[in-house]
Amino acid sequence: MTAHAELAASDPVIAGLIDELGKLDIDTRRRRRPPVDAYGMLLRSVIGQQLSVKAAATIYDRMLELFGGRTPTPEELLEIEPQDLRDVGLSWRKVEYVRDLAGHVISGELELDELERLTDDEVIAELTAIRGFGLWSAQMFLIFFYGRPDVLPSGDLGIRRAAQRAYGFDELPAPAELDELGERWRPHRSLASIYLWESLANAPV
Repeated sequence: MTAHAELAASDPVIAGLIDELGKLDIDTRRRRRPPVDAYGMLLRSVIGQQLSVKAAATIYDRMLELFGGRTPTPEELLEIEPQDLRDVGLSWRKVEYVRDLAGHVISGELELDELERLTDDEVIAELTAIRGFGLWSAQMFLIFFYGRPDVLPSGDLGIRRAAQRAYGFDELPAPAELDELGERWRPHRSLASIYLWESLANAPV
């Protein structure tokens, strides 16, 4: 049985979204994002926090211009003046965050080449030890960089809104409620999340 069939069999609401939206998958969503390595993905994640997609892309592109249009190495990021990063639109807090990320990579505290071998929980523990990386950022990295199949970002506002609409909740479900609901989607919670995100994007205004 395919992941889509298993997911549909586990939950009639998600089955309806699959019928409505067609066959979606993690790889298709990943291809919508610019191709970067693990470090570039983490760097982009920090810069994009609490910003619109457009604003985040603008600031990220401005930062790349400081380095000839490419992702800087951790060493290059620490060598440049912090004010230069501030001038392209990063807040001082995010300047601290990207420098902390670079420092973790250089020191070996974060071994990017080893991350893929770790479990989901281990990757989350490694990333959330870095300033500026919370659970949500780590979960986005697991889904959209590694394509891990069973991650549920239950704190994501978009998924919570989509679940409220799809399941007819009177109020926005709390992350704990979404975690409980998501137990039926295992081991395909990433795919269920993608259908919820897409359902919100296709919802009538």
